[in-house]
Amino acid sequence: MPDSRLHSEAVKEKIAQAKNITILTHLNPDADTIGTGLGIYNLLSRDKSKRVEIVNASNMLPKYLDFLPGFEKIKHKMDFETSLIIACDCGSLDRLGFDLENRDIINIDHHNSNAYYGSINVVIAEYASASQVAFALFRTLYDIDAGTANCFYAALLSDTRYFTTSSVNKEVFDVTKTLVALGANPAKIAFHFTQRRSLSSLRILHKALGNLELTCDARVATLFVTEDDIAATGATMPDMEGIVDYARSLVTVEIALFAMELDNGIRISLRSKGADVSALAALFGGGGHKVAAGLTLDKRDLHETIDIMTKNIQKLGLLNGKK
Repeated sequence: MPDSRLHSEAVKEKIAQAKNITILTHLNPDADTIGTGLGIYNLLSRDKSKRVEIVNASNMLPKYLDFLPGFEKIKHKMDFETSLIIACDCGSLDRLGFDLENRDIINIDHHNSNAYYGSINVVIAEYASASQVAFALFRTLYDIDAGTANCFYAALLSDTRYFTTSSVNKEVFDVTKTLVALGANPAKIAFHFTQRRSLSSLRILHKALGNLELTCDARVATLFVTEDDIAATGATMPDMEGIVDYARSLVTVEIALFAMELDNGIRISLRSKGADVSALAALFGGGGHKVAAGLTLDKRDLHETIDIMTKNIQKLGLLNGKK
């Protein structure tokens, strides 16, 4: 029996009525938003009676994902003045980067913190990735081809950190098995994920690890990079993906924080081994998952920012067994 949370019939009707469709992926994109968006793009663009575009407002995209079918079609501005919006892996409207007032939106996501901003909200928080949500939905509406399967598999691999997160269960492996049967190529995807790092990504990692500090009896690890660090290494936002996980990997660490000083503010990534860091992110207008969240603050002193975060970790009781 179809999951009522997928709203399959409502989505089918919206797509059938639409002549123009815009697929949006979130700012500072990761593999889940890009893979989910491209998977949907490949399905919908088969219908030549519709105009379909895929858009990301950020200037930089993760280059290692350029093997995914349709990657070269991703634009940085919307060309359709009126279109049905399909938002992928995005908890709030502001993270899409466009004025979407009066637009019809299908919101496809798996974040607990999702603001349910869509006309139709296909949000299943217990799913491991937005692509798992999209696959569950679109397999009821279309035949999934190999290109789409590769996109959804890549997104799932990324958001489960190679099937190591607490969201991984039997259903995730069932979905993975099905995607491989449909044509996803695990070896090819793993190669692009693990063997295509840029030199600048290693250089900025070196800078971040040089700033590693442990506090709260070594239960909190903090890392940071400055604007000067980023400029000196030539790093881009995609180069800094995953740095926070190095801090979380330390045996004593329960919560890890990585702060990036950007020209327009300070971006913070939070990770934990069980504590609800989304509660910390929410205090400052951010969001995400229980063990992986983020936020952006106005420009201020980096050390002061890290001190504020650490104090709020203690204030919220995140190190006192409060999960």
